[in-house]
Amino acid sequence: VATTVIPMTQAKESPQLLQPVPPLPPSETLPTMYDLPTEFPEEPGLPDEFHDLQPQLLSRTLRLTQYAADNYFTGTDINLYYDVRNPLWHKRPDWFLAVDVPRLYGGKDLRNSYVVWQEGVSPLVVVEFLSPGTESEDLGPFYGNGEISKASNSQTTNSQPASPRKWHVYEQILRVPYYIVFSRYTGVVRFFRLAGARYEEQTVQDTQPQLWIPELELGLGIWTGIFEGIDHSWLRWCDGSGSWLLTDTELETQRADEAEARLQQVVRNLRQSGMDTTAIAEVVGLSVEQIDNIN
Repeated sequence: VATTVIPMTQAKESPQLLQPVPPLPPSETLPTMYDLPTEFPEEPGLPDEFHDLQPQLLSRTLRLTQYAADNYFTGTDINLYYDVRNPLWHKRPDWFLAVDVPRLYGGKDLRNSYVVWQEGVSPLVVVEFLSPGTESEDLGPFYGNGEISKASNSQTTNSQPASPRKWHVYEQILRVPYYIVFSRYTGVVRFFRLAGARYEEQTVQDTQPQLWIPELELGLGIWTGIFEGIDHSWLRWCDGSGSWLLTDTELETQRADEAEARLQQVVRNLRQSGMDTTAIAEVVGLSVEQIDNIN
């Protein structure tokens, strides 16, 4: 097979790439998703597609009966500023819920971030999704053999004042009542509840709901199914009986199916009354062919 030299125009100092003629497609010559890094030391926990979809499912299945829709806020991968003495210090939860706050910033604008000293309310629930390299930050003293619990609660970057670690911020500064960590790699969820000054890990049930948040009258569990075309195990809200709460799209589909079932039953009832097909079609607004297809 003949080959030709393809110059690397983007990086002249890089070696040239030998390609056959005709050249192979990029899918066969360039690094795949599995070859490329998903995070960098300077930017740990860089979001992947799961970090985009899983928060959507949490927000879209959240049904709070005791809070109006404009009286709570769910944040996804936005900066959470928490220290008035160091206003640039922030954490970036994968997902969080704050209640008794306006849905819109100041009641009129979409949030770019969540600034605790302006909102006056810390999150009630924070959820983090484990990524390779972020486990020690996400699990704090509950990571591995607990070595991190003996280490400093702060981290220093570029000779700037040390900012507290994520666990310390959620537990000691923001005092977030419920902290949940979920791994898509293992399908394991861990549940921490603030008890006094510290988080205590709570038992996760084998049945649904696997964990319960009484202030919301809702639970969470691992649901395996298709969301946005992806068949996977997802963290999802459910009620006290373990019934999964539906997304807006699922609710519309359910309502359409129920309306269709009611219409078909009306057709069956009219048939049993002795009404002919043409008359039934006029009454229910369907064609004769559609009526004939209803068993």
